[in-house]
Amino acid sequence: MEAAAEPGNLAGVRHIILVLSGKGGVGKSTISTELALALRHQGKKVGILDVDLCGPSIPRMLGSQGKAVHQCDQGWVPVFVDQEQSISLMSVGFLLENPDEAVVWKGPKKNGTSDEHMATMEALRPYRPLGALVITTPQAVSVGDVRRELTFCRKTGLQVIGVVENMSGFVCPHCAECTNVFSRGGGEELAQLAGVPFLGSVPLDPELTRSLEEGRDFMQEFPKSSAFPALTSIAQKVLNGIPALFS
Repeated sequence: MEAAAEPGNLAGVRHIILVLSGKGGVGKSTISTELALALRHQGKKVGILDVDLCGPSIPRMLGSQGKAVHQCDQGWVPVFVDQEQSISLMSVGFLLENPDEAVVWKGPKKNGTSDEHMATMEALRPYRPLGALVITTPQAVSVGDVRRELTFCRKTGLQVIGVVENMSGFVCPHCAECTNVFSRGGGEELAQLAGVPFLGSVPLDPELTRSLEEGRDFMQEFPKSSAFPALTSIAQKVLNGIPALFS
């Protein structure tokens, strides 16, 4: 988060999107990873800053676990996920000597969730972030927490690009039937109440889970998956909304 405050570090970045929730375990890393892959397949270059300090999982999701970052005069050099260098990634996970090592920070290095969000916002404010992608799951307890995150965005002047409902039903690997394990519609209702766009629902899909665990490109390898059209649609809506967000 502090690196963003250095002048020039983000000079070549055209659009900055924050993926937020206000609740753990809703799939921020999953949506961030799949959105990056979807945008890459649409010809975009994407950089991911994984600020999950205690459970950095995106390096594994992108098959980059164990790679090393290097330091230069301008700071840390991110890891390129693919040979084309279309996705770059920076994560605290690259700074640990082994994947089982824990990050033990306290005091000024590790604050509460709101403090971390405020620190991120203040560091990025000079670069005019495009907005926030807010992730929820269908359950009422998740929707309640995410409602407070939308309030945070409003109070800090961060525009909400849209709400994504993750884990919206479970896709049977045998018959492809989608069952609403938790519930459905909480994310869409939340978006309507808050007056922000609803970008779509992403079901729990065993193929998506397997691709994340194995660090494979889900967008390329599982085009017939039930989660595929949902993720590609969300990515397209983000791209379509960019001109309007600048007006």
